[in-house]
Amino acid sequence: VQLVESGGGLVQAGGSLRLSCAASGFSLDDYSIGWFRQAPGKEREGVSCISNSDGSTWEADVVKGRFTISSDSGKNTVYLQMNSLKPEDTAVYYCAASYPAFYDTDYVHCVDSRAYDYWGQGTQVTVSS
Repeated sequence: VQLVESGGGLVQAGGSLRLSCAASGFSLDDYSIGWFRQAPGKEREGVSCISNSDGSTWEADVVKGRFTISSDSGKNTVYLQMNSLKPEDTAVYYCAASYPAFYDTDYVHCVDSRAYDYWGQGTQVTVSS
């Protein structure tokens, strides 16, 4: 049972990246999947999450309008499309899965790291100015 992130890298400000979170050993159906990030010297913060139960999503204000979370049940994978990247988006990005899916896909539930059962190893995103 594991989550594996991929798609990180180095990009210039204004560029785009798409992160993937692939699950193996279990189905992401009926899970909530969250994306978190942690920059050096800063606390981990919730960025976005999606409910695979009803498709509802939540994004943090700092990424709203730039990041989009989506899910492909056939591939058992969740994506984070990141556009208009800024240097302050530089961080290690982690995905995490929580079962059952949150009753409400909102800030309170999505950013609580204690609610998640499985975590990926992280992928580095670096945005140069």
